[in-house]
Amino acid sequence: MHIVLHQPEIPGNTGNIGRTCVATGTSLHLIEPLGFRLDEKSIKRAGMDYWQHLDVHRYMNYEEFKAMNPGAKIWMATTKAKRSYTEVTFGSDDYIMFGKESAGIPEEILVDNEETCIRIPMLPEIRSLNLSNSVAIVLYEALRQNGFASMQTEGELHRLHWKEE
Repeated sequence: MHIVLHQPEIPGNTGNIGRTCVATGTSLHLIEPLGFRLDEKSIKRAGMDYWQHLDVHRYMNYEEFKAMNPGAKIWMATTKAKRSYTEVTFGSDDYIMFGKESAGIPEEILVDNEETCIRIPMLPEIRSLNLSNSVAIVLYEALRQNGFASMQTEGELHRLHWKEE
């Protein structure tokens, strides 16, 4: 899977998303301009010590991203979409794009991609969810649909053992 952040503004969100990407084997694509420098302490703090393991790609703009990823299936996560993220079928190599925290994905991009726009249902009183939470919600649904391929799905206790039934 691939997560695409279009002009992210808050380093803590991008750090958290980076950590989620490392935990899931997902590539992270960052479309500039970014609202921060990638060497800032806050982004590394949010991503903890996992940032060096992240498969991250940077692009000068959306056009460069499209040119460098020809034929990519890109889902556009936006509060403006007509259908829920649970109504679509994600492929194992799909891209899920999210916009910047203050404005989302530009409408000029959305209108050209209406068939791949998806949303997270929420009450009308709230404008949107936190970006890193939104990424986790949609990404884990996409991973679930693909059987959590190559992911550990069972855990072990450190000191004790699970009771056998």
